[in-house]
Amino acid sequence: MTQPSPGQVTRERRGAVLLIGLDRAASRNAFDRSLLDQLSLAYGEFERDSEARVALVFAHGDHFTTGLDLDAVSDTFIEGWQVPTGGCDPWRISDGPQVTKPVIVAAQGYCLTLGIELMLAADINFCASNTRFAQLEVQRGLFPFSGATIRLQQLAGWGNAMRWLLTGDEFDAHEALRLGLVQEVMASEDLLPNALKLAERIAQQAPLGIQATLTSARMAVYAGVAASTTALPALTRQLLNSEDAREGTLAVEQGRPGAFLGR
Repeated sequence: MTQPSPGQVTRERRGAVLLIGLDRAASRNAFDRSLLDQLSLAYGEFERDSEARVALVFAHGDHFTTGLDLDAVSDTFIEGWQVPTGGCDPWRISDGPQVTKPVIVAAQGYCLTLGIELMLAADINFCASNTRFAQLEVQRGLFPFSGATIRLQQLAGWGNAMRWLLTGDEFDAHEALRLGLVQEVMASEDLLPNALKLAERIAQQAPLGIQATLTSARMAVYAGVAASTTALPALTRQLLNSEDAREGTLAVEQGRPGAFLGR
């Protein structure tokens, strides 16, 4: 276990899981320029860390995030925010580097605007029963510009998405579950332990198989079903020729869990 790193985004590795914590709690984890950059850099560190197989994103304090600190970052977005060197785009809306490994988000308290969009770009989401969501941009003369207009209607259906995107109204954890934004709702005290348990479960699986699964699924979403289908044979051959595939077969024959090395 590594010790949590200081700063606006903490990093702590527990086995093969990297915990990434938003740590601007005094400002309800509202995103200023530093928090944007630090979260992107933490994603980049996760991508480069060969020992880290799953990232778990959570927040210190009572709230996941109240979204953008508009007073602090409006000029940044007018000029065009860029992923810092060495980072990966947590929102998957730029042409810059993006993570190829699984990301789980665990949210509590307020989860507004950019927080929802961070979840929409993740792979699995949990939330506490006290979580309150809102895509508030239209109430501020703006619109959701970090992925919600693209992904929420794909996830929840057009009418379900527009009900919340066009009003900026608040919705609760159970509505988030109905929309498919989160996969489980639980008590606040169970949130991080349960999310960590799932991350550890995923980390036990063959990492090349996990990455190929994400690659194929994401290609279907972003490039289309035809492109993803065309890529299936090459992905399959790549995995069948891997040490992990041979280990998986041997583990089945010997009736034991696989010891996968990611090669």
